[in-house]
Amino acid sequence: MAEAPMSCDCFVSLPPGSRDDHVIFGKNSDRPRDEVQEVAHYPAASHPPGSTLECTYIQIPQVEQTHAVVLSKPAWMWGAEMGANDQGVCVGNEAVWTREPVVPGEALLGMDLVRLGLERGDSAWAALTVITALLEQHGQGGQCKEDPVPFSYHNTFLLVDRNEAWVLETAGKLWVAQKVTEGVKNISNQLTVGAEISAEHPELRSVAQAQGWWDGEREFNFSQVFSPENPPARMELAKQRYKGGTELLQQHDGSVTAEVMMSILRDKPSGICMDSGGFCTTGSMVSVLPRDTSLPCIHFFTATPDPSSRHFSLSCSFPC
Repeated sequence: MAEAPMSCDCFVSLPPGSRDDHVIFGKNSDRPRDEVQEVAHYPAASHPPGSTLECTYIQIPQVEQTHAVVLSKPAWMWGAEMGANDQGVCVGNEAVWTREPVVPGEALLGMDLVRLGLERGDSAWAALTVITALLEQHGQGGQCKEDPVPFSYHNTFLLVDRNEAWVLETAGKLWVAQKVTEGVKNISNQLTVGAEISAEHPELRSVAQAQGWWDGEREFNFSQVFSPENPPARMELAKQRYKGGTELLQQHDGSVTAEVMMSILRDKPSGICMDSGGFCTTGSMVSVLPRDTSLPCIHFFTATPDPSSRHFSLSCSFPC
């Protein structure tokens, strides 16, 4: 059976990468072409102490207050591929494969973690700490599509607010994060954080050393240490897409706008706008987060597949 080419791409531009004093976030969600991806709004809410929350596969404790969110999500799951909250935070995720095995059984999907970070985090860093705490407590895993053929993966995330961005990459319950404060950055279906690490799981290096992946002496480079020795074919395609996305961002470095980000998400030669076999770009999102907090954040969605032939016609600023 052919290997599933599940893929996604996330992008961010921070001043001076942006033309204006805005942070621009963008993501394509590439999923099975017959899967329905909906745009949904959930208002801020208070929850009784001790209440629980039913995620896609498992139940976890609920918090007392959640933020309003707008999400682009596969209709069958609780979590989301991408979204934003009323605090000016955007989060998107990507599938990745690492040296750490994907643990069988049900846990939190990466998409559940996207939504949980948005519902509970009032900044990009706060959303990151929400995700890493839940990851360490509940783990990640579970069937990632409706198709009965087993398909699970680990996740990397791009978390963005009005001031900064964070790349969060995971391997099982382990994680590493890199802070981005200016310029342009993209992620795809591969590990990209090298030696420039801003935060990490406290046992990350000891695990790598115990497994014989790192000798404890040479420079610790996360992507080199944790990338699989025999990567699946889908990772080779991801490398090409990541390179193409980086080149497109660099072409517009200093002049990125919402319209430029939309054009990147529509790019087919790079593979960023995907149409391959049973998979395609099923949803797209672009957000404008002004540094000036008196201005609203604006979020654009296609709410339909294939952004190359669709307008980003659905927009939202809070309250939606």
